[in-house]
Amino acid sequence: MKTLPEPLRVTIVQAPLQWQAVDANLQYFDKKLNEIKSATDVIILPEMFTTGFTMMPQEFAEQHEGSGFEWMKKKAKELSCVICGSISVNDGGKYFNRLYWVLPDGSFSHYDKRHLFRMAGEDKIYTAGTQRVVVELKGWKILLQICYDLRFPVFSRNRWDKENACTAEYDAIFYVANWPQVRSFPWKQLLIARAIENQAYVVGVNRIGKDGNDIAHSGDSAVVTPRGEQVSTILSGEEKIETVELDYKTLNEFRMIFPIGLDAD
Repeated sequence: MKTLPEPLRVTIVQAPLQWQAVDANLQYFDKKLNEIKSATDVIILPEMFTTGFTMMPQEFAEQHEGSGFEWMKKKAKELSCVICGSISVNDGGKYFNRLYWVLPDGSFSHYDKRHLFRMAGEDKIYTAGTQRVVVELKGWKILLQICYDLRFPVFSRNRWDKENACTAEYDAIFYVANWPQVRSFPWKQLLIARAIENQAYVVGVNRIGKDGNDIAHSGDSAVVTPRGEQVSTILSGEEKIETVELDYKTLNEFRMIFPIGLDAD
């Protein structure tokens, strides 16, 4: 019988961001992450956690593997866990909203945001990514996504083994975001929808507070099970860090008794 992966300990950081203030944000997160006392496998930070959702990458983007990335490497090593979060990056003269997945040994993967938020002009300034990125941790397969990607289910759709509905391309989706409070209802509903339709855990980490454009963010960060049940307890607008365990046995049993993958298009 196949040995199932151990539970995955996921730490979500719902926090305010200082507008376009890289040093201040890194100092804040350095202090906050040092407050984490419970063991964890991965810490997830909001989208563009070093600057907020800046449309001025000419001034605030860092080079690929720049200062924010180096800080992530340092913290991953110090805390012996993966650090996950996105940064505004200048790579070869093009700007990307780039999500880094940094391991304690310094190795890393990255995902460039595919769906750029045209209502803020992100599509005019940044370059869209073209590839889905699935990373692996402790036997878990995780799809990396950023904010506006949440609205596009075709791009994030899971892919199942047609001979075995328990085997899918991924087991969880991680979303990092700067999702405004005025659209918090769609955020909450879409996290649930992505979990149900893909029969996977979904983790959404969103910032709180107002940005430099006076846009309010309520956070509403959440961990959702494949059945669509929220198992995290962070409240709207609350500055908080929470660690939640994702249980693979529960996921596997649900896929066995309710094998939607066998009927997927």
